[in-house]
Amino acid sequence: MSSRRSARLSGASPNLKQASSAANDMPPPQVANISKKRKNPSKDDVPAAAPSTPKRKKATKSVPPMTPTPSAIGLMTAPYSSGDIDDSTPPPLNRLAVPNGTNAPLVTPETHRLLANKAVDQVSPSKKGNIKSTTGTLLEEALAHLVKVEPRLKAVIEKHHCHVFSPEGLAEEIDPFRSLVSGIISQQVSGAAAKSIKAKFVALFNTDEPDAAQHSFPTPSQVCSNSIEVLRTAGLSQRKAEYVHGLAQKFHSGEITTEMLFNASYEEVLEELVKVRGLGKWSVEMFACFGLKRMDVFSTGDLGVQRGMAALMGRDVGKLKSKGGKWKYMSEKEMEEISEKFQPYRSVFMWYCWRVEEVDVSTME
Repeated sequence: MSSRRSARLSGASPNLKQASSAANDMPPPQVANISKKRKNPSKDDVPAAAPSTPKRKKATKSVPPMTPTPSAIGLMTAPYSSGDIDDSTPPPLNRLAVPNGTNAPLVTPETHRLLANKAVDQVSPSKKGNIKSTTGTLLEEALAHLVKVEPRLKAVIEKHHCHVFSPEGLAEEIDPFRSLVSGIISQQVSGAAAKSIKAKFVALFNTDEPDAAQHSFPTPSQVCSNSIEVLRTAGLSQRKAEYVHGLAQKFHSGEITTEMLFNASYEEVLEELVKVRGLGKWSVEMFACFGLKRMDVFSTGDLGVQRGMAALMGRDVGKLKSKGGKWKYMSEKEMEEISEKFQPYRSVFMWYCWRVEEVDVSTME
């Protein structure tokens, strides 16, 4: 039988040989199929019987996704650190501050005009006489309120100094266009890559200055005067180049202004900025908190905030399970209900929620 089988294979057509060779990559046939084709198969022809019970794969432990706080938030908030503020900022002045308004000195991107001591303008005339907070006392007032509402925060507060809302942090001058563009550049890339791309982007507009330390950030009109193809030569992707160009057009046309960001309510700022391609809700929340220094911002969608808040409430965050394909340490409704007690200092409360679980937020400062 073996000799006849060999003769048949040797005389087979090339196509049949190729098919036979391709069959080697296929799973072995079942014994039942062979038995039907050949009544008396030899021992060499019959493959070993498959085990009756297939081996079960070892279950892998499901792991929740990385919170955006350590990585993405570091990149998104980097524009609001010492790398993107006026390093020649004078000693902080004790000026009026409003928990529900913008407390950062904002610089207009085109004229570099400073908007600072206008906190009182953000309050209705009937309430102007009630403003007693200043940039020198705002953080102290916020911390006292947090400890009063939740005494368990006292140990965390004593361990970590919140620089971003300190008198020094509130004195940092912020160019909102520069901050938002830097945030877009930093999305979904490493810190080193973001820094390199940003340097190349700025260099496009400083060709006459060989010293990179003397480069100035481009204005919206300068960005608008260049094509998307030119912006891409700095290492921006097609989409990010479109985002940056679109944001520049909104500032250049006056659709978004520094005055609006300074004087508008948080809800109005959020509504306007999420219309911009490349700026999602979380990005705007981080900008409002760390860029505009608004004291009453709270992000329910940040896993780092969720985790810290759940731990603060005594939950076992190590036993978190995925429900419906989405990881949740706490529901957004529950987070909103708890955070309401910390108004109007929810930004500070959010900062300490990150600290509860030792989330690295050093880049925010």
